[in-house]
Amino acid sequence: MLVGYARVSSVGQSLGVQLEALEAAGCEKVISEKRSGTSTVQRDQLEEAMSFVREGDTLVVTRLDRLARSAGDLHAIIRQLSDKGACFHCIQQPGMDTTSSTGKLLLGVLASIAEFEADIRRERQREGIERAKAAGVYRGRKPSVDVAAVRKLRDEGFGGTEIAKQLGIGRASVYRALNSN
Repeated sequence: MLVGYARVSSVGQSLGVQLEALEAAGCEKVISEKRSGTSTVQRDQLEEAMSFVREGDTLVVTRLDRLARSAGDLHAIIRQLSDKGACFHCIQQPGMDTTSSTGKLLLGVLASIAEFEADIRRERQREGIERAKAAGVYRGRKPSVDVAAVRKLRDEGFGGTEIAKQLGIGRASVYRALNSN
């Protein structure tokens, strides 16, 4: 049985293109979710797909990055499929499957390259933020808690819980504001 898995990172993105491709590929069951792919943690539908596949089944995705973003996660998923006697296939990246030694090699190489690209992207972002900070352009996120209002309510005799209720913030935020300089 071909079991399709589709994923997009955010609620605003559409699964439509992936779902159509998986159905056109002959997937009898398609499982989808809207979750970040940076980790396999809390990807309930991926867990469901992995639980659903049986010996002789093939898990199908449209692109490798829909399944995993790190080589470690990809290898763990492939190992879990292999342990069950199931296979893996990627539609838009021919040769990305576990039915041949060459496919397994290509999976490992491409997963490593994808992880490398993600690391480079994070480094560039970090460098850009540091440059912006040095130039005085980047100041970070605007404070969401009015520290003066928190201190004023404390000075009026209110406790942390009441201050949090009045300002519509969490108690931890109240205490952080009181402990800040």
